Amino acid sequence: MSRPDWIVLALTLLGIIAYGLYKGRTTRDLDGYFLSNRAVPWYMVLLGIMGTQASAVTFLSAPGQAYTDGMRFVQYYFGLPLAMVVLCISFVPVFHRLKVYTAYEYLEQRFDLKTRTLTSFLFLLQRGLSTGISISAPSIILSSLLGWDIVWTNIFMGGLLIIYTVSGGAKAVAYTQQLQMVIIFSGMTIAAYLVVHRLPAGVGLTEILHMGGKAGKLNIITTGFSRKGGGFDWNDRYNLLSGIIGGFFLALSYFGTDQSQVGRYLTARSVSESRLGLLLNGLVKVPMQFLILLLGVMVFAFYQYNHEPVFFNKSQIDLLAHSKYKDSLSFVTTRYDAAENQRLSTLRGPGTTDGPADLVDPSLLESRKEALEKEKAGYKATIRRWLDDPAVGGDSNDTNYIFLRFVTDYLPKGLVGLLIAVIFLAAWGSIAATLNSLASCTIIDFHRRFSSKQLTTNREYRLSQMYTFFWGIFCVAVAQLAYNLGNSLIEAVNVLGSLFYGVILGIFLVAFYRPKVTGWPVFISAVIVEIGVIVLNILSRKGIVSLSFLWFNLVGAAGVMLLSEVLQAVMKKKPVDEKPG
Repeated sequence: MSRPDWIVLALTLLGIIAYGLYKGRTTRDLDGYFLSNRAVPWYMVLLGIMGTQASAVTFLSAPGQAYTDGMRFVQYYFGLPLAMVVLCISFVPVFHRLKVYTAYEYLEQRFDLKTRTLTSFLFLLQRGLSTGISISAPSIILSSLLGWDIVWTNIFMGGLLIIYTVSGGAKAVAYTQQLQMVIIFSGMTIAAYLVVHRLPAGVGLTEILHMGGKAGKLNIITTGFSRKGGGFDWNDRYNLLSGIIGGFFLALSYFGTDQSQVGRYLTARSVSESRLGLLLNGLVKVPMQFLILLLGVMVFAFYQYNHEPVFFNKSQIDLLAHSKYKDSLSFVTTRYDAAENQRLSTLRGPGTTDGPADLVDPSLLESRKEALEKEKAGYKATIRRWLDDPAVGGDSNDTNYIFLRFVTDYLPKGLVGLLIAVIFLAAWGSIAATLNSLASCTIIDFHRRFSSKQLTTNREYRLSQMYTFFWGIFCVAVAQLAYNLGNSLIEAVNVLGSLFYGVILGIFLVAFYRPKVTGWPVFISAVIVEIGVIVLNILSRKGIVSLSFLWFNLVGAAGVMLLSEVLQAVMKKKPVDEKPG
């Protein structure tokens, strides 16, 4: 990066830290540290919910996802609006009425201590690991593209935000998320404008959409059924049915039982303000994800008129250049560049050489262009095959590097620093909220619940800061270990959540809607079904069972509900009288 980029990056990050420290001043007790004294307005609840969900992975991988696979990933969120309605009706009033710090406190009142402890433990395990992976994913991408050391990148990515998160708690998280979201959307909007601005004269949004549609990138709705008359593909991750059903259960569990999200709307001033923040999130999230994916289609159109790299991750090309394939690499890249230059010449006027020029109707040379694209695809496949060679130990998936490669290659000085800052801020918004929630569960569900000593208000406050710091260090350590996961990082975050969210949701659904079921049946059911979901994931990854990870949420939730009913009937426990209001 240039000096202006470093200045912009440093000023933005230091400004966020200073703002968080300034706004994080609150009462020195648990109510202030974890819930901002329950005084946050609805619009900050909305931005907090969005900032917690939209990690750096969202802004890094989604454009690349649309570039390679089209926009069908947006279906992943189709079940979210309906889940927000269910949450507002069932979950929010109960949590507010009971004045809980964590969602899992309710489970002890409804069932027993062991069920509360199990559920909180599953959350801590899943969220602690996935947060470490969330730190590692953008760190690996930044270190690869910019040549930064991965260890120091992880420390900066996860370490700096610990300063204001430990100091200011939930209030610092809420106010910084508000500013972070403004900077993030401003940066992404500028990037989208520059993509269109750098296209040839006569190519605008209409032409981009036409080009994307022709290339199959506008596949916003897919059914999951084969066009040749086959049945439904249960292993297809992103389609209408899995998005509405599987996405509904995933969103219901994430926003209704994950303390990182529950903690955001528990800070609201009233039930109505919590509901308003959640409902608006349901309305805003799908269009927001649509626009981020559309940015990927824009980048795809940009590279139709500009030189597309044979591989977007520069560090992997450098790796091959120092491997046994170095001579072959030189040959392949030379031939690829020749094919790419010929392809570009079909889209420019006679006599032009470099840079975008006046548009020539692509249909005149369509057959020649298709032949060149096929030739390019062969060279790309060769590069990926070499990277998959165990002797090389490379990463053959460059989807997550597409957008950032465009940023570093084509954005003007200063704006590159701003977009790198956007990646940091997106990661911080999600991680800071998670650290706060991990600390709240540790102090509330474990330390205070099992401690024999009476803790003073100040002691609880200090312990909360200590646990926040501990989880920050833990997540950074996991990020260092997660480096070995390589190109599975993005997938790992989603799969890891689906392994636990369904079971946790099932426990809460039994609590809310099956008042006759008592503690032991639901506890035993949760343990059995959780083991079953993990086994199902192993079988799915080995190809023995064909089932996408989104369906794990439905399997977990339905499994706990059905098995607990069976066990309740077998064990013949006395029904509980209390029903959630």
